[in-house]
Amino acid sequence: MRVFIVYAHPSADSFTREAKDSFIKGLESAGHSYVISDLYGMNFITDMSEAEYLREAYYRRDESVPADVVMEQEKINLCDAIVFIFPLFWSDAPAKMVGWFNRVWTYGFAYGEDRAMKHLEKGLVICCAGNTMEYFQKTGILSAIEKVMLEDRLYDRVKNRELLILDGTSRESPLRQQNRKKHLERAFSAGVSF
Repeated sequence: MRVFIVYAHPSADSFTREAKDSFIKGLESAGHSYVISDLYGMNFITDMSEAEYLREAYYRRDESVPADVVMEQEKINLCDAIVFIFPLFWSDAPAKMVGWFNRVWTYGFAYGEDRAMKHLEKGLVICCAGNTMEYFQKTGILSAIEKVMLEDRLYDRVKNRELLILDGTSRESPLRQQNRKKHLERAFSAGVSF
């Protein structure tokens, strides 16, 4: 299977980067191939231009899409699955990731009639989070993340959707070291299971 990884973290010194690396090792060990967009590394532009906004607001399929967006859309259509790897910032993806959706999920590609986007076999969201699953369940944040990422952003664009939260990874938490090996193994296994 060919997998498109959309990765967003501003620092190489992060548990999220380690999780990404473990996931990729899992993919490779299972014989899968991948292409990656490191949104911070490539300095992906996340703000919509006025022209982009007007194209989307008025459903103007005949208006052009910026070249950097077309490149991301081509990566999607060359793959069988998509994976998003990021840390949770205030219960959501980093602005780079949200901006990626705002710009790449264009009318005529990801939504609207006669979409050009390939219907992907699998979608996986891997979030690294400082808080615990217990906290996310108790506060309702878990269901909010599932709603936004799986039911809105991936929706019917992906046949099989899954959310994997690697919790308790805050640098100040004693759980970080306790969970580290288990979480990295979970990320590796997620790559293998594609």
